[in-house]
Amino acid sequence: MILTMTLFSLLTIIVCYIVMTLASAISKKTIVDREKNSPYECGFDPKGSARFPFSLRFFLIAVIFLIFDVEITLLLPLASIFNVTNLFSWLITGTLFLLILLIGLYYEWKQGALDWSE
Repeated sequence: MILTMTLFSLLTIIVCYIVMTLASAISKKTIVDREKNSPYECGFDPKGSARFPFSLRFFLIAVIFLIFDVEITLLLPLASIFNVTNLFSWLITGTLFLLILLIGLYYEWKQGALDWSE
């Protein structure tokens, strides 16, 4: 009985290995696309010079996105502690947090960092 189970398990593993090998061999693409094989998704040519100057605006927009993305992760726990804390401290914390973010957004807007037309 144990010998039969062992033989059946070994046969199952061999069949699975053969099926996976065949699936891998059949699914290989033969056409090599330069864009698909490129590790970059930002549109820059990876074969060019590393000293290629480009707009710092890209980095500014990325940093603004990260700031407001992290803001959401800091704001979501505020809703979950509503029942645990008292209303006054919850309201003051949430208001100050949103006020600091709105002041930062206003500053970025006045500096022209959010203008896409330039």
